[in-house]
Amino acid sequence: MESYGGQPIHVKGKSFHMDFKMEKSKIQMLYDACNYVFSQEELPNFQQIQWLKNILNTFEAVDVGIDEFRLNGSPGSGEVMNSNGLISGQGVSEITYIHIYECDQFSVSTATPFKSVVQMGIFCFPAGRTFPLHDHPGMTVLSKLLYGSVYIKAYDWVRGETCSPRTNGLAGTAIDGIFNAPCEPSVLFPTCGGNIHSFTALTPCAILDVLSPPYSDDLGRPSTYFLDFPIPSLPGYAWLEEREVKLPCDLVVKGAPYLGPPLDVPDDDLC
Repeated sequence: MESYGGQPIHVKGKSFHMDFKMEKSKIQMLYDACNYVFSQEELPNFQQIQWLKNILNTFEAVDVGIDEFRLNGSPGSGEVMNSNGLISGQGVSEITYIHIYECDQFSVSTATPFKSVVQMGIFCFPAGRTFPLHDHPGMTVLSKLLYGSVYIKAYDWVRGETCSPRTNGLAGTAIDGIFNAPCEPSVLFPTCGGNIHSFTALTPCAILDVLSPPYSDDLGRPSTYFLDFPIPSLPGYAWLEEREVKLPCDLVVKGAPYLGPPLDVPDDDLC
C-alpha cells in the first residue's frame, strides 16, 4: 500500500493501494487509515503505526472544528461554540469530551470474522484541570496535542505482572514531563508506552485520541483509576492502587458536539 506520506503498508506479504484524494478531509483520511489498520486480525506493525502517526501529525485544531484562539461569544453562558460555528478552545470552562466516532461491529471483509474496533474523540481542557491516572487495558492509543501545554505522568506495569486488567501493583515511570504544541503524536500499547497516564493542563489545550479497541466493561476492558505512591528507595517506580471512589468528586467532564468535517462512513460500518 502507498500510505499517506508515501510509506508502504504490507499485510501478510501483500501490498495494497488506497485512494487518498486531496479533497478528503484530514479526519476522513484518519478514519480510513484506522479502519484499515485496526480491522486486521494481527496487531498493527511498526510501519502501520508510523503511518497513522504521520497522518495525526498534520492535524490542527481547526481540522476537527475547534478554534483554539477565541473565547465564546457570551462569557458565563456556559456555551462553548463561537460565532464561527466552532468550539471555542479558550472558552472551555471544564474538561470537555467531543465524541467523533466509535465502532465495535464485526467485519466480514475476510473469511474469518473479527471485530473492527476504533474510537476517535477529543479532550479539551481549561488551564489547571487534571484528568486522573487511568489505564487502557489491551488497547493501542494514539494521541495528538492540538494546542496548548500539558503535563503528562505515565506508568507501565513492571514485567512479570500477568493479571489484566490490573487494579494494583508495581509500575515503572514511562513519561514524566511537559509537552507543548506543536509536538509529535504519541502512542501507547497494552504493555508499554505509558499505558497508565494522567494529564494536567498547564494552559488551555486539546488532545485528539484514537483508541483501539475502545473501553468495554462487557469485554473485559473497564476504565480503572489509580492513586500512585512513589517509592523513595526505588527511583522511577511507584505502587499503584485502584481508587476506592472511581473518580474525584470534583472532576467534571462535559460533552460537546463534534463540529468538524463530517465522516463518510459506509452503511455496513454504522455503529
